Amino acid sequence: MSWSAGPFKQELIKDYNNINLLLFNIGVKSQKIDFLGDKILIFAYHKRIPSLKHLDEINRFVTRMTDIAIIDSYKEHLRNVLEEKYGMKVLSILKDYDPITELSGTIITLDQDTSAYISRV
Repeated sequence: MSWSAGPFKQELIKDYNNINLLLFNIGVKSQKIDFLGDKILIFAYHKRIPSLKHLDEINRFVTRMTDIAIIDSYKEHLRNVLEEKYGMKVLSILKDYDPITELSGTIITLDQDTSAYISRV
């Protein structure tokens, strides 16, 4: 099956949200996906887990370490979806999260232009 960029983005949005539901039992508020050559850019607004939001005020170091562990797990799940579901070769996934704005940014680097993968999906 061959998809255009729009339907592929919609499917990837679902996958991204499903990983969020799996890890946190909370979906994302909104997300935007763009393609730039061999990169997939994902910007998403999340709802901060209430207990972590409270702990941020008490001990940001502890929540930062927790955020890093969660981000690492998220990247592993995302890599698996991209490689197993879409057959993409992922070179790297860079992800960060700002607990104040609840915005996350993800940059996925592939081994070739995203258009080559979209036309095969």
